[in-house]
Amino acid sequence: MTERISIGQLYPGTLRPAPPTRNEQRPSSQHATFDNLLQNELVRFSNHAELRLRQRGIEFQPEQLAKIRNAIDNAASKGATESLMLIDHTALIVNIKNKTVITALDQASMKNNLFTQIDSAVIIS
Repeated sequence: MTERISIGQLYPGTLRPAPPTRNEQRPSSQHATFDNLLQNELVRFSNHAELRLRQRGIEFQPEQLAKIRNAIDNAASKGATESLMLIDHTALIVNIKNKTVITALDQASMKNNLFTQIDSAVIIS
């Protein structure tokens, strides 16, 4: 059985970071942190998207995140700017330029829904 990873676990830098304790120092801005590298290599999630994912109990496995990133790259190569992406009963609205998921909907939330202000749709398998 594969372990499911929540967005907060995989992308702790996308959530509000805790302030450093007295004995803890933040890494210097000259050195990239692991979290920053991971965010730039995979997918970013807006605060709104993180909230919707938590509210709707949506979690992605690392393989799914890699597929989403590949779909974003493919959409960018075709000139897309705002895309609807469907993956495993989940719909994502993605800003392609910023490589950021703006919102997420589970299957129940998608029913009778109209998606506007998108210029492309990607079905991820």
